[in-house]
Amino acid sequence: MKTVINKIGIPRLIISILFIIVLVAAKFQGLPMSMLLTDIIKRFGMYGILVLAMVPSIQSGVGPNFALPIGILCGLMGAVLSVEFGFVGVVALIAAILFAIPIALLIGYLYGKLLNVVKGSEMTIATYTGFSMVQLMCIAWIALPFSNKKMVWPIGKGLRNTFTLDTTFGHILNNFWDFHIGGVHIPTGLILFFLLMCFLVFLFTKSKTGIVILAAGMNPNFAEASGVNINRGRIIANMLSTVLGAIGIIIYSSSYGFVQLYGAPLMMAFPAVAAILIGGATAKRAKISHVIIGVLLFQGLLASSMPVANEMFPEGNVSEMIRMVVQNGIILYALTKVKGGKYVG
Repeated sequence: MKTVINKIGIPRLIISILFIIVLVAAKFQGLPMSMLLTDIIKRFGMYGILVLAMVPSIQSGVGPNFALPIGILCGLMGAVLSVEFGFVGVVALIAAILFAIPIALLIGYLYGKLLNVVKGSEMTIATYTGFSMVQLMCIAWIALPFSNKKMVWPIGKGLRNTFTLDTTFGHILNNFWDFHIGGVHIPTGLILFFLLMCFLVFLFTKSKTGIVILAAGMNPNFAEASGVNINRGRIIANMLSTVLGAIGIIIYSSSYGFVQLYGAPLMMAFPAVAAILIGGATAKRAKISHVIIGVLLFQGLLASSMPVANEMFPEGNVSEMIRMVVQNGIILYALTKVKGGKYVG
């Protein structure tokens, strides 16, 4: 039993049991299971790429990318530019991604250079860097000269806090090859795109550069002695992580149907970090399977626990409390397993 628990991992075991209990409770309370399953599957595709952005960062030895808001801001800029230039449909989605990638590559390069200067304190620096960039962009969303009426305030200056994508690229992937099974909506395009991104990252990890990054992250002293340029690998990994964060928020916004600016990206790194840790990753080791399992468990638990908690405690917002306890508790557990930059559990 101890061997099985160690193989599965305590966080994954606890969340899996809790997830099953919540689904059973939802059934007994008479909640529509088709609605819950539809929400779980949609969240799986929405959040998947944001969690996938953690893989290169962890594999390079930097740890979970708490500066994910930097990549998210690059993606939001791409989405805003796409809407500003009047693109619609699939072209708008592709344009948003194409606008975001070069911005993310540049910002990811600069961020990687920063992390090479502060080795040993990456996760702390990452958090404050992400927070600072979000606040800086709050000024930019007001000051930049955008003029599309779908985004700007009707009176005054600057972009709205939230604007709809219904007439641009909202729900493009959700509706692509979608179908229903017993009342459960399957957003085929959304799921396929997430799996495609997982496959591309998997191919990168098997490439020469990916293997070098992985080796440098697992044993930097040995890698350096073997002639591996660790700093270069860390920069490339953070550039990839930033690009994935940018693409992830574009897909998230498309599936959600809205773009959220200003303070919205501030805390988005924490659910992504919690999800990959629940999936079985550690602060020093992550695989694609950890992403898929983690997103399914974490988002599945959140999607199912919120209506159950609201049904049981209608007088208070208990669901949000459960989300924060689970999310931050898992991150805390993972960080307690790191000592001196090395995983000890």
